[in-house]
Amino acid sequence: MRDLRLGETGTVCCLEDPEMALKLLEMGCVPGVQIRLSGRAPLGDPLMLVLGDQEYTLSVRASEAATILLKE
Repeated sequence: MRDLRLGETGTVCCLEDPEMALKLLEMGCVPGVQIRLSGRAPLGDPLMLVLGDQEYTLSVRASEAATILLKE
């Protein structure tokens, strides 16, 4: 997730932090889902992510997003 630029997409591989993983899984960040970085706040935090084909929008802190690992 760290290398994703604005407008780029990736596929969730897994979640790094076990404590944060439960929260992110509940919000739809499950392995295999497409994720797109669609925006950043003016100071870079939080990030706006679009999940899947249904255009579900999610705002997360940069530190939370950093725990999302994407497939190569």
